Amino acid sequence: MPKNSEDTSTSEYPSLGKIMSRIGSPAELEELRKGLQAERDPAKPRITLCGGSACLATGSKEVAAGMEAELEAQGLSAQVDLRKTGCRGFCERGPVVVTHPDESCYLQVEPGDAPEIVAQSVNGHTAIDRLLYTDPGTEERIQRESDIPFYKHQVRRVFGSNGSIDPKSIEDYLALGGYSALEKALFRMTSDEVVEEVKKSKLRGRGGGGFPTGRKWEESRNAPGEAKYVIVNADEGDPGAYMDRSLLEGNPHLILEGLAIGAYAVGAREGYIYVRQEYPLAVENVILAIKKAEEYGFLGTDILGSGFDFTVTVHQGAGAFVCGESSALMTALEGRVGEPRPKYIHTAVKGVWDQPSVLNNVETWANVPLIINEGAEWFGEFGTEGSKGTKIFSLVGKITNTGLVEVPMGMTLEDIIFKIGGGIPGGKKFKAVQTGGPSGGCIPEALLGLEVGFDELTEAGSMMGSGGMIVMDEDTCMVDVARYFLAFLADESCGKCAPCREGTGQMLKILTDITEGRGREGHLELLEELSEVAREASLCALGKSAPNPFLSTLRYFRDEYEVHILEKRCPARSCKELIAYHIDPALCRGCMQCMKQCPADAIDGGRNRIHVVDQEACTKCGTCFEVCPARYDAVRKTSGEPIPPPVSEEQRIIVRKSKET
Repeated sequence: MPKNSEDTSTSEYPSLGKIMSRIGSPAELEELRKGLQAERDPAKPRITLCGGSACLATGSKEVAAGMEAELEAQGLSAQVDLRKTGCRGFCERGPVVVTHPDESCYLQVEPGDAPEIVAQSVNGHTAIDRLLYTDPGTEERIQRESDIPFYKHQVRRVFGSNGSIDPKSIEDYLALGGYSALEKALFRMTSDEVVEEVKKSKLRGRGGGGFPTGRKWEESRNAPGEAKYVIVNADEGDPGAYMDRSLLEGNPHLILEGLAIGAYAVGAREGYIYVRQEYPLAVENVILAIKKAEEYGFLGTDILGSGFDFTVTVHQGAGAFVCGESSALMTALEGRVGEPRPKYIHTAVKGVWDQPSVLNNVETWANVPLIINEGAEWFGEFGTEGSKGTKIFSLVGKITNTGLVEVPMGMTLEDIIFKIGGGIPGGKKFKAVQTGGPSGGCIPEALLGLEVGFDELTEAGSMMGSGGMIVMDEDTCMVDVARYFLAFLADESCGKCAPCREGTGQMLKILTDITEGRGREGHLELLEELSEVAREASLCALGKSAPNPFLSTLRYFRDEYEVHILEKRCPARSCKELIAYHIDPALCRGCMQCMKQCPADAIDGGRNRIHVVDQEACTKCGTCFEVCPARYDAVRKTSGEPIPPPVSEEQRIIVRKSKET
């Protein structure tokens, strides 16, 4: 093991203690890898526990402590490998535990489940039925992780290793073939050949722009400059999106290996990882990974004895959404306020400190080692003509199975939402899916057969973005969706250029008026005019794409806008100022649930008395609608429809005989 290492895994893999210096050649790397693999018995019982941020929030740390205590109590610590891994994707059902070699997948595990899981993993007992996935359609219990529909229809090329390795262990990564792509690039390929292989793969940037990665690298390599830089964009700010965070948390060495290969290809000697401060676990794991990679000789001077030098620095961003834009990110790296600048020349030619700079997001860099190891043809086995490989999406919203999914480019939206996501819960009808983050667009039911790809989504009025995918059901108001995303973008605008600063603000004001019943004829035309100005005249991509939420919803749901404006009504009964709540006297049973929990004391009633909502006092919070027992279903939400007249005092008394009936 490298000198001064704090790694504690030598007790489990004793031969590692023989390594006393940096790895200085491909032969030494291969010897190390074979040693690691030889000491790992695939038949040995192994319990893998998700340690990603989502599972930590639902108690993964406590489950791990329970597992460790149980293994210690039973004297099984040496016989069972307990591995805390990165995110497994099925975040809604966390903490997730998978036992090996039987691949039993347990969901929503609690510390009290530890004794049973340990016993089952060691003795091979029947799987613990109550912790298995239950298919909502058939009520069938599914034991194996790979058989669960959420996982079954995915192709997890990039994300799959997250569930196999401890992100804090470089040995886990090496045992799975880690850094073999870097060795191949340094010793068996020229820098030109690396660039050509990435170009042949047709890898496009996964951060949103979709620019061909190989072309960007070639442009930077050929650009004049005293120094060149490679940068990881981990400033993931889209609401509901956390793909990059989970990759950086769960497999940081994969990103470092891709970054080092890119540096070799373009002639860079320094690299940066720009990650937002709100990702503390990602920051912790990547800093540790850099330290370990330097100790083993995968970073620093004379990497693997090749003569190639490359160092990586972590820069923590302050969380400004605009810093996801390339020039704003590079300005922040220079220590200045993160604002975009005119890109008369690509940042690949003139970027950070006016030097050639290659910026790709986390997922793009993670694909690079796979391409170098497996080849461009392998990478292109999946995809459409213009979009190759796989893509990780954050599948959230009104959907049964939420989490991170990796699918082949070209898979239809319908298959992602209904086969992997399990469809819409509660028997509700699908209405739209929003892709591409706040600057993306909404795609309606009629286009569910659309194949996922950069060009296909753009043509439909949306975009790939970094991979956010928000599913909406029949209760979603599309006008309010546009207002919500414009509010986010207006708040995140850096204010440097007027088309974005003033344009998004004015669009938000008009959309707010429409959702609150103050819309008027001419508003839609004004919004379209403002959209055109913002798209044509804004300084950066944030302003240019800000109108997308409005334009896409207007394109497919124009009737909803017209109803809001002309009839002062919200068809989805979602816009607060356009709805009202009342209680159906024929269904009310005087249970007092709504009256007790109304925060505005706007409900008059009593035991066995029909309740009445005071429309003047009602704040339209919806509490009464939520707490009314399903067996009564007496509270009604309306928009534009007349509210029934109040009943008389005599009629409000519920006769016991009627109640029993």
